[in-house]
Amino acid sequence: MPEKKYLSSTGVDEFYYGVLNAGETGIVAAAPERVKILQDIEVAMSSEITRAYGDNVVAELGVSQGGVAVSGNFHAIPQSDKNTLLGLETTTGGLSAHGSSDNPPYVAVIFAKTYEDGSKEYVGLPKGKFLKTSIKGTSKQGNTTFNQDAISAEFMDRAVTGFTKQKSVVVGADDAAATVKRDAIFQAIFGVAYPTTTTTTTGL
Repeated sequence: MPEKKYLSSTGVDEFYYGVLNAGETGIVAAAPERVKILQDIEVAMSSEITRAYGDNVVAELGVSQGGVAVSGNFHAIPQSDKNTLLGLETTTGGLSAHGSSDNPPYVAVIFAKTYEDGSKEYVGLPKGKFLKTSIKGTSKQGNTTFNQDAISAEFMDRAVTGFTKQKSVVVGADDAAATVKRDAIFQAIFGVAYPTTTTTTTGL
């Protein structure tokens, strides 16, 4: 049995996403898209206890599983990624627009939690949609202050290779310099190998 580790994560890195194909067996593209400079992210998994009573006592407990809500912040999200994640319509002249008919695609996501000893824990989200957030700006006042781009999404169950039942969150941790769990989770969530060269969007 592997030795237990009692380390707390100290950072986040390697945020990747991909639009799911029609059969939801993997992503449409040959490789997932990376968005750099992830600052923080939270995956909130809700559940609720239901109780059955009899003879004036609790006779049985059941658990009702809720959805998976994701929120976080990037230093900045390139517009091309917003176009994809939010299903925005674009023009040949480079404009993007929000509207009531927007329909974000189902996507899969992976990101990594990092540890001081060099190890990483990868978190995979098999199927979900991103939601619109506010467009914000702040006047410059003396000292330079950097704004953030927020993300909000909801994820659901999907068939994931290796599991008998559908799943909404998959995790796998590697020791420093190891890549076994990383490679496995990329295949399970995206249906493609971990990219050795990544298509990364860096501009606006």
